[in-house]
Amino acid sequence: MGGETLKQQTANGLFWGGISNGVQQLAGAVFGIFLARILDPDDYGLVGMLAIFSGIASILINSGFSVALTNKPDASHDDYNAVFWFTFFAGLLLYVLLFFSAPWIARFYGRPELTALSRVLFAGFFFGGVSTVFHTILFKNMQVKRQAGIDIVSFLVACSIGITMALNGFAYWSLAVQTLVYILLMFLLRFLLVPWKPTCRIRFSPLRPLLSFSFKLFLTQIFMQLNTHLFSVLLGRFYNAAQVGHYSQGQKWMLMGNSMINGTLVSVAQPVLVRTSDDKPRQVAVMRKLIRFGAFLSFPLMLGLAFVGKEFILVAIGEKWLPAVPFLQLFCIWGALGFLWTLFVNLINVHGKSNLYLYVNLAVGLVQLLVVAVLYPKGVFPMVAGYLSVSIAGLLVWQYFVRQLIGLRLADILKDLLPYLLTTIACFFVAGLVAQAVRNVYALLAVKILVSAILYIVVMKVSRSVIFGESVEFLFGRLRKKNGK
Repeated sequence: MGGETLKQQTANGLFWGGISNGVQQLAGAVFGIFLARILDPDDYGLVGMLAIFSGIASILINSGFSVALTNKPDASHDDYNAVFWFTFFAGLLLYVLLFFSAPWIARFYGRPELTALSRVLFAGFFFGGVSTVFHTILFKNMQVKRQAGIDIVSFLVACSIGITMALNGFAYWSLAVQTLVYILLMFLLRFLLVPWKPTCRIRFSPLRPLLSFSFKLFLTQIFMQLNTHLFSVLLGRFYNAAQVGHYSQGQKWMLMGNSMINGTLVSVAQPVLVRTSDDKPRQVAVMRKLIRFGAFLSFPLMLGLAFVGKEFILVAIGEKWLPAVPFLQLFCIWGALGFLWTLFVNLINVHGKSNLYLYVNLAVGLVQLLVVAVLYPKGVFPMVAGYLSVSIAGLLVWQYFVRQLIGLRLADILKDLLPYLLTTIACFFVAGLVAQAVRNVYALLAVKILVSAILYIVVMKVSRSVIFGESVEFLFGRLRKKNGK
């Protein structure tokens, strides 16, 4: 990395990770608004019904090798080559199996159009799989700027194609093709821009040392995908595509904001934690700084989206999507804390504790399934609320094991979180009072956002928040450097 210190690498990684995820989520919001106004809940519901297959397929193909390669300090060409060819053949085999299974999937949901739709959408599994090694190399070497460029270009091109197809009446096909084009472009750009290339000398023996760690990750991620997409299956099977669409739309907008935050942190978290793994006090300091940075971004963004949820849905995508508002607000509460789950899991994996990763996720997931089974007769919203409540409680379980590993106490975590949480709530309370007299929905949305944002920045400035000060200083430093000053 050209002699940069770890602190500089981390700052640059957070910057470019933020740029990449910020541009993608902003563009995604703009394109998402256009698509949601053109398409119906039924269109989103059809694609949402296939989400569980997409999630499981990506895990089957990767099999946890990406994390294992990142953790291995002396990974060789043979290691990368073995993983590349494994994902190549696994992806090809899986696509063939799912291609011929498509009629059964369509029959399960009672929607014949899913046969052709799934065969197109599932082609992305193969290209996503063979892209794994190239992504891992960029990630491990913290080449976040290059990865950001790849992600942004792929995303903008794919979204443009999706919008064009939707405007021309292709309905749910626009969503499927947009996803496929995004995955295909990312693979092509990574293949062209990453210096490493696979060779035809195929040997799978280098996978053996990685298996004990990666296999537990593999089992865990399979279970997590089943658990995550449980509602899409339940709603698609026992309700209708429109209800899946409302649920998916609420989750989608939360995921946009959450992905920006998690994506920014993930772009540096594991590589930085790996490099400090032999110095626990330093690793604790790194974790606490990442937690503060996550809270600084996550609380105002995610809780803010819940705060303006109704106005946002009405202005952005129209009254037909109002049933998605309660789901959006519920997901945003979890989304505000979700970055902690990401950081805790990264730390657990850096220490090679894939057994903990498996057991904790399994335990939390089983409790979630039990809660869903109990609340099922009461309706969709109570089920989702119970499911997410267990996820929040699961953070305490992760924190217990994090403390065992590096001594990071719950009191320290709360000390890092509460200033940002309380500031956020106070800003929203004042903004809510100011907005009470506003009746126009557009003006109401603008007032809530502007007043909250201005108050938050002022409080951060007056309280001399270190994270806020360092972020502003870094951004202005980048601008001065760009302008040659």
